[in-house]
Amino acid sequence: MTIVDIDTPVLRSGTALVPALAEGATQTAKDFSSDQEVRWCPGCGDYAVLKAVQSFLPDLGLRRENIVFVSGIGCSSRFPYYLDTFGMHSIHGRAPSIATGLATAREDLSVFVITGDGDALSIGGNHLIHALRRNVNMTILLFNNRIYGLTKGQYSPTSETDKITKTSPLGSIDHPFNPVSLALGAEASFVARTIDSDRKHLTSVLAAAAAHRGTSLVEIYQNCPIFNDGAFDAIKGPDAGETLLRLEPGVEVTVGNRTWAHDPNDPDPADQFALSRLSDHNARPGTAGKVPIGIFRQVQRPAYDDLARAQVAQAAASVEGSRADRLTALINSGDTWTVW
Repeated sequence: MTIVDIDTPVLRSGTALVPALAEGATQTAKDFSSDQEVRWCPGCGDYAVLKAVQSFLPDLGLRRENIVFVSGIGCSSRFPYYLDTFGMHSIHGRAPSIATGLATAREDLSVFVITGDGDALSIGGNHLIHALRRNVNMTILLFNNRIYGLTKGQYSPTSETDKITKTSPLGSIDHPFNPVSLALGAEASFVARTIDSDRKHLTSVLAAAAAHRGTSLVEIYQNCPIFNDGAFDAIKGPDAGETLLRLEPGVEVTVGNRTWAHDPNDPDPADQFALSRLSDHNARPGTAGKVPIGIFRQVQRPAYDDLARAQVAQAAASVEGSRADRLTALINSGDTWTVW
């Protein structure tokens, strides 16, 4: 079901069979910057993520018209306005579902989802876990500031217990999600975590996620200076080395009484899940245990949209005749009724 002409150069590494730039053509971050005024609060971590995305998109070597960003509702969901690609500011929590349709129907698109901890893990929780389970070709960037910023400071699904907010004046009694643990539990094929303030790490993780075929989820710790300022201070700055565990293949990790070499390519997610529990996600990151950042899991398994297109092709090939005849025969196959 591809729309790519047979004479068009394509890139097969990435989230789709996407037309590549013409030979010799180059792009810069400016080519991916729209003419819209960027409107986030001063000091918001979203600015750093936007710059990182604009900087790595040219390295993909893809045409801008074959890249699409789908967002839900929240501060992060303004993202598509600021990129000179195709995009959709969709409805609350449903961005993964819309992206699933795009990725399945259009093999020539590289599909990204921009979402936040409230958008993805509250009203959108069901849509997120099924996209991860199905392994649809998309890259999901989950901005986690542990608060509802757009609606002015309510506690979110990742806010720590006892957090004082406008909707929890005596302290939140909810137990928070750990997004990485959730993604690993859904058996996502690519799971990573990074930080808005570490430009080099952020860019490298995003590039790896975009190159993965299947669903990639990247949790990005992102500061909200207005409603949750300083939530990640313990893992930033000159002393961050004491609180961070930078995950690389082969790095030695210890959880409890076990020590092993980290292997993101291990098909069994048990050790990767154990790593996601290394720090207490119900506390401010860096205040209770080392915080792992980097790629937790990176494995290959069949992608949902590839399998769906293969079934469509198989069904079409089983019917002889012209395309119109095959379609008519397919529609009228099996049990049909004639209405008089």
